[in-house]
Amino acid sequence: RRSSHREPQLIAMHAPAQDCPLCPRLVNFRADNQAKFPDFHNGPVPSFGSTGARLLIVGLAPGLKGANRTARPFTGDYAGDLLYPTLKKFGFARGTYDARPGDGVTLDDCRITNAVRCVPPQNKPVGAEVKSCRPFLVSELDAISRLQVILALGGLAHNATLATLGYKQSAFKFGHGARHEIAVSNRPVLLVDSYHCSRYNTNTGRLTTEMFEGVFTLIRVHLNAVS
Repeated sequence: RRSSHREPQLIAMHAPAQDCPLCPRLVNFRADNQAKFPDFHNGPVPSFGSTGARLLIVGLAPGLKGANRTARPFTGDYAGDLLYPTLKKFGFARGTYDARPGDGVTLDDCRITNAVRCVPPQNKPVGAEVKSCRPFLVSELDAISRLQVILALGGLAHNATLATLGYKQSAFKFGHGARHEIAVSNRPVLLVDSYHCSRYNTNTGRLTTEMFEGVFTLIRVHLNAVS
């Protein structure tokens, strides 16, 4: 059973500017991409979905020709081809995903963000960049007043979430399908882990569709139980 949806009171969202200067390496990479791909978004990618959601999905960072191009998380690369149909199957999205922001897809009781908002070289942000982006994740967590589940896609997203909340990484070991009882603003929240839905992970068999759907089954059962 789903709880009724109520829009939360508006909370000022602390989000990076289009020309965010915090990470010199990412700023330089952004400038290179603006020259190579002038039609791309080439800037911090905003979160997608309502702050009234109970599920927050935290990814690693935008893909060069995915969200960095389309300005919507997990849109335009392989990860989105797996993520969005899975969200729809489990009632967290509506519409047909077509790898573009104008495809009409909407999220239901779900919001998606990234630990690092700008695309990094080789899709690998460094620790200083994760730390510089932390205030934006703090703002996300503060604004989602009904938050009950955080899904971390990959170990970096898992660690970034823990660091943002002041937890030691050693206290909660990352593992696919792992569940961790944590608190956000003194409210109980379930942190759930999944291997990242990247092409590399699926091609190597580290993550299968069945494994990914298993994580969402866990999340849906938990939300139904606490609603």
